[in-house]
Amino acid sequence: MAQPDTKKIFFENLSGAGKAIAVLTSGGDAQGMNAAVRAVVRMGLYVGAKVYFIHEGYQGMVDGGENIKEATWESVSSMLQVGGTVIGSARCKEFRNHEGRLKAAHNLVQHGITNLCVIGGDGSLTGANLFREEWSGLLGELVEQGLIEADAVQKYSALHIVGMVGSIDNDFCGTDMTIGTDSALHRIIEVVDAIMTTAQSHQRTFVLEVMGRHCGYLALVSALACGADWVLIPEMPPEDGWEDKMCQKLSANRAGMKRLNIIIVAEGAIDRSNKPITTDYIKNLVVKCLGFDTRVTILGHVQRGGTPSAFDRILASRMGVEAVLALLETTANTPACVVSLCGNQSVRLPLMECVQMTQEVQKAMDEKRFEEAVKLRGRSFENNLKTYKLLAHRKPESELPNSGFNVAVLNVGAPAAGMNAAVRSAVRVGISEGHKMFAVSDGFEGFYKGQIKEIKWADVGGWTGQGGSLLGTKRTLPAKHVEKIAEQMRKHNINALLIVGGFEAFLSLLELLTARGKYDEFCVPMVMVPATVSNNVPGSDLSIGADTALNAITTTCDRIKQSASGTKRRVFIIETMGGYCGYLASVGGLAAGADAAYIYEESFDIRDLQANVEHLTEKMKTSIQRGLVLRNENCNENYTTDFIYQLYSEEGKGVFDSRKNVLGHMQQGGAPSPFDRNFGTKISAKAMQWVTKKLVETFRQGRVFANTEDSCCLLGMRRRALVFQPVVQLKEDTDFVHRIPKEQWWLKLRPLMKILAKYKTSYDVSDSGQLEHVVRNRPKESDASVAM
Repeated sequence: MAQPDTKKIFFENLSGAGKAIAVLTSGGDAQGMNAAVRAVVRMGLYVGAKVYFIHEGYQGMVDGGENIKEATWESVSSMLQVGGTVIGSARCKEFRNHEGRLKAAHNLVQHGITNLCVIGGDGSLTGANLFREEWSGLLGELVEQGLIEADAVQKYSALHIVGMVGSIDNDFCGTDMTIGTDSALHRIIEVVDAIMTTAQSHQRTFVLEVMGRHCGYLALVSALACGADWVLIPEMPPEDGWEDKMCQKLSANRAGMKRLNIIIVAEGAIDRSNKPITTDYIKNLVVKCLGFDTRVTILGHVQRGGTPSAFDRILASRMGVEAVLALLETTANTPACVVSLCGNQSVRLPLMECVQMTQEVQKAMDEKRFEEAVKLRGRSFENNLKTYKLLAHRKPESELPNSGFNVAVLNVGAPAAGMNAAVRSAVRVGISEGHKMFAVSDGFEGFYKGQIKEIKWADVGGWTGQGGSLLGTKRTLPAKHVEKIAEQMRKHNINALLIVGGFEAFLSLLELLTARGKYDEFCVPMVMVPATVSNNVPGSDLSIGADTALNAITTTCDRIKQSASGTKRRVFIIETMGGYCGYLASVGGLAAGADAAYIYEESFDIRDLQANVEHLTEKMKTSIQRGLVLRNENCNENYTTDFIYQLYSEEGKGVFDSRKNVLGHMQQGGAPSPFDRNFGTKISAKAMQWVTKKLVETFRQGRVFANTEDSCCLLGMRRRALVFQPVVQLKEDTDFVHRIPKEQWWLKLRPLMKILAKYKTSYDVSDSGQLEHVVRNRPKESDASVAM
């Protein structure tokens, strides 16, 4: 396919020729490790290096022999969607001793390996750093013992190490998300959603224990994602007397017509005296105090299992490529580093700085400095905790401020999973801030028809996990109905608007901004939260709903590829949604291991199609059995899905046959992913806090009057931060004809997909991670992994 010019041609500037890279997985397994291994192997081979597997982690390095094998391109085929780690992982006591590390050094030198990519937790990475520091001394000992030649000391003088954190616990400081965390959250939420239906039937209370060792991340985020009644985490133990408060809360929820209670407990949960809080203790407490039918579910190793989520596959693939880049750029003086994501950007952090910060968290908890422990976990963790408290614990009416302001919430555009979580968050934060909240049904169509009613705290209970739009949403724009909408604004005394939606919501804000000149009713604070599966809203790198759609695409592609298992060679042509935006096709292609993805943003012609067919034909003859080609629905008006299918069918005769599949609206449906639930919850809470601030600022002489550009904003995620941007300033960045932003960050990921599919292509390394230092609190909230 046609390639845009890049600032640096990677394989010309950085060569791996003559280098040997080894990859190992160590410690506990995590979903996504295989995607990372695959990326390291293929990127390493792509740049001309030799790549080796070290089976069974450090144990395999110590034992040597068959445990260290050279990797080929084909040896990592069909492993992207497999959970766990196919090269094995083991905890190794021998490697902790000097003699064990001496054996490991000998085995590496025998294969000429001086570049190690270690995928594991803090213990594995600390061990790797110690090994690196001892390396020259170990080689000296091997020479003395006559096990290696003297010139080997000079030839293999430095051991270079790059780490990737593979751990479902997300307990490693300096990184937003570790490989496996998102998949573990998927397992937890699947179980919680299933338990909620049976709990509701019998009016039961369920106490769920989740993993995480001494880190409460999984418990906290899953509680936020499912709207749990109570959560117990080790970083912030409950105040003394918490038992009575919890029982009062559960009782109040039941009195409010809620038929079930969910309590989530981290396995390392403790009280203020550092004594463990167990699930059985909580169960007995609830039964004794309230008499509720209570059951305990311990999720255990289910959380480590299953296929990796789309997020983990993309994270691991990007990190694997970045790890190889880091190894090629490293020198003898470069400290061992960890590659990770901050927001949607690659970063490299000194390994030991991260390890020391991680150890500081545990020390703070041991010394009962719990507030500091939360801060040390990072801004994202701290924000998760604040948001959970804000949404889960309702203040008594007497303690609520009375702002006197009325705020309306509505959905505009096509439905997207996570919209309901955003609305729930906006409503509850608004009520907590003292506003009267109004829900508008069916977008602006319902607005001008007067479908507006007050919405209370309890009305949005249980909304977080529901797909679609419970308020109802339409694509209708307000311009034709501004007079009637202004009349409804006046009638209900609406002082601010919060809109959750896609490109139509963006257009709506621009139209309302224009209408301010004629109608004072629109001179109020207005904010938009992006929600669309297409991820095509200008001003935001991510939209609510896109992650759920990616997971739907990835899961379906896995099943479609598996359908050809054991049959003759087959290529699947898959059509994805997205309008003119190629995000779903491109990023879905990276997550599903596609061979090509055709999109509008990157023009292609018949020669490119022919080259792709020939490339796939060659691969089919030598190695792979199944091919996957994704096509964005509007990538080209002439090269339709049918045309591409017929072309591949004709040209592949005698080598492979073809099948086509149009995924359609299944990409919009289903329960929202944990990412979308939390992204929707947190971004909407932030938007509502902005609304409150603007209402206070613009209230003059008994009324709200806001007519400046910065009172009509879009809240989007930009690189590492959530940013409020006046919609009028985003007009220049927008292609209104094709309804996409003029610049899109994810286009830089396309070369990765091509490299991993064995294409020779240009790769721009100007945006690769630079070595940074760990900071206790980043200057702006890095919530991209708002993820979580």
